[in-house]
Amino acid sequence: MSIFEDERPFLDALPPHERKALTALGRPKSYAPGDVLLLESDTTSFVVAILSGWAMVSVETERGVRLILALRGAGEIVGDQAAIDHRPRSATITALGRMNVVVIPADRFRAYVMARPAAGVLLMRQLSSRLRSSDDERRSLASEKVLQRLAARLVELAERTGRAVDDGIAVDLPLPQHDIAAAVGATREAVAKALRFLRDQGAVRTASRRFVVVDLGLLRLLAESGTTGERAGERSARGPTESPPTV
Repeated sequence: MSIFEDERPFLDALPPHERKALTALGRPKSYAPGDVLLLESDTTSFVVAILSGWAMVSVETERGVRLILALRGAGEIVGDQAAIDHRPRSATITALGRMNVVVIPADRFRAYVMARPAAGVLLMRQLSSRLRSSDDERRSLASEKVLQRLAARLVELAERTGRAVDDGIAVDLPLPQHDIAAAVGATREAVAKALRFLRDQGAVRTASRRFVVVDLGLLRLLAESGTTGERAGERSARGPTESPPTV
């Protein structure tokens, strides 16, 4: 499972002159943290090309719980599905921090893709990648425990957005516990319990809207195999360990 794009970002995969031609079709726009770029169920159809910053893709479940599906960053495009199928937005996209984008009208985006078969292939590859990621996510929700899914998310965040600090890898994306829970598909209470276990094992340090991965190897082990508390304690070599949460 992954909340990041597996394929090379759409804009980055285009030749420089083609990328310039595409962004010239729209207008530059900036978003502040918390601004909504696209709203679930809205009938707008423009496409957003992300030049800098991070955005969060989320949906509301029937129980009124928000589920974070993905994070999108520089070089990626969002909103293309509605531009192509003319249906309402399938998710809400919210700026995590300051963002610079180009907003491209749907008709111009469609004309651009139709005139350039290579761009159409890239778009299909992106759609295929996102569908596969969605399938993997459903499998994960059905078969993995909260601790395993949380460890996998923290590994991803550290590897894709982290920066080296003295005692580990710091992730500065503004993701409070309720957002981390939404990215794991669990309750805030279950994620808090799993985070407490990881802190006790010396795998992570947490602060308000920030965390540091101290033992990336241990997190990878937990993410890949759902390791028990006893084996995790052996791996971390940090002394006795409590039992892992069973949620």
